[in-house]
Amino acid sequence: MIKQLSQVLSSQQVTAIIQLIEHGNFENGKDTAGWHAKEVKNNLQWQGDLSLTEELEQCLLSSLTQHPDFSGAAYAKAMMPFIISESTLGGGYGDHIDDALMVNNAVLRTDLSCTIFLSPPEEYQGGELVMNFSGVEMAFKLNAGDAIIYPSTTLHRVNPVTSGSRKVALTWIESHIPLSSQREILCDLDSARKEIMNLNGKTDAFDKITKTHANLLRQWAVT
Repeated sequence: MIKQLSQVLSSQQVTAIIQLIEHGNFENGKDTAGWHAKEVKNNLQWQGDLSLTEELEQCLLSSLTQHPDFSGAAYAKAMMPFIISESTLGGGYGDHIDDALMVNNAVLRTDLSCTIFLSPPEEYQGGELVMNFSGVEMAFKLNAGDAIIYPSTTLHRVNPVTSGSRKVALTWIESHIPLSSQREILCDLDSARKEIMNLNGKTDAFDKITKTHANLLRQWAVT
């Protein structure tokens, strides 16, 4: 399941983040790539001092997790710290799969990948995030402040940037619901009950769907 989240960051927050990262430096992204990704990774990753990094992390984490559609899409158990990536002329990231396990304070299983777009699409050419589903490709180039969440099991790439600069924030999520098919069912049920509540209030149908959602979550969740 692919989930797009609109306006995770306000325009003011995007501007503040862009100004913040100007006080750090971008370094070669190959330095943090796994052995199988070094040949196709051609981007830059931001490095800043501890206070800047903490301020940036807090802004991105709180904005993402407080978005009304995040919880029902991710059922997040743990998350990796955000990485700020920049691709300029010729930069991008060829076909790859994200590492299944990542290490922060503990080992995290990557169930979901998340990209928050920081650059307006009109500021760069190319740079589409392209996902490959059994040979069918889907391309995404969202507005600044919007995010996309998708299964980390997906083969994907970032097309080369032919002009301008593409800046994004990236993180990876371990979910309480490891199976994508189960997360999709729960997300659909959650969306349906919210729609019923908005249209008709707390009805019998709302209660039944809420009961089913809660009981499936109780059955499937890995704590």
